Amino acid sequence: MTANPRRTIRVLIVVLAAGCAGASGAQGTRGALTPLGVAPDLLRPAPEGPRAGAAGLDVESLKARLRDTDAIGVFTKLALSNQMDDLLQLFRAHHAGGRDTDIAFLRQPYDMLVLKVLALVQDGDPSLARTISGSREAIWNILADPLKFSALV
Repeated sequence: MTANPRRTIRVLIVVLAAGCAGASGAQGTRGALTPLGVAPDLLRPAPEGPRAGAAGLDVESLKARLRDTDAIGVFTKLALSNQMDDLLQLFRAHHAGGRDTDIAFLRQPYDMLVLKVLALVQDGDPSLARTISGSREAIWNILADPLKFSALV
């Protein structure tokens, strides 16, 4: 059964909106949030440096930190896991089809999922939020590249 990209995007929009609505009341000492419910400093590009490249990205460590964080509840982690699996399925289908031209179509659901995760962890685990924000482009580069993606999955 193939995933319907439009349905996945609609589901991600609804989930993101619900997550942001829940996060907007829990601002803590972070200050104002963007309309997406994410602290503005997390949306800025990561500074260039030794941690900025894909070579410094430890995907397994990042997955373990997401799994172990107390900033996200168990049921939310399960929902995020399902959404990540759906997104990975879209990437698998894209790479299996050998299409190089419409990878940009997958950028929106990827960005939305990253923003949702950032909104969920920013107050409870700011270190993890910074790591995710700083790794955003490196993760995208892995997902968008068929060779790197196949090595990851």
